[in-house]
Amino acid sequence: MTSAEAEAESATPAGTPAAGPAAAPGPAVRDLFSADGRLKAVPRRPARRAALLDHLAGTLFAPDTVYTEREVNEALKSVHADFPALRRYLVIGGQLARTKDGAAYRRQQQPGVPAGATASVA
Repeated sequence: MTSAEAEAESATPAGTPAAGPAAAPGPAVRDLFSADGRLKAVPRRPARRAALLDHLAGTLFAPDTVYTEREVNEALKSVHADFPALRRYLVIGGQLARTKDGAAYRRQQQPGVPAGATASVA
């Protein structure tokens, strides 16, 4: 078992809300969700999409936790059917870092938060 796998086993399960400022969405993000908590659609406007991605990263993924691709997919499926697009947007937007082989993901440190961000998982 690799250290990433061992860390992932002892980690908070994907989908468990992470404490932090992103846990309480603003009205622009809140409007994107239906009453049952599912995302209605992924916004096309970059600023609104970035706000959504920040919210998803903050609520679905704990900092300093390594997730497998399957765990990331399951967490994202809980809010929207097009989880591959959300996963891709999270990586491109810098909210999640992934290894080159795509086997492990980690939530990136957000700007303005102490301790700085890491460039990649491994």
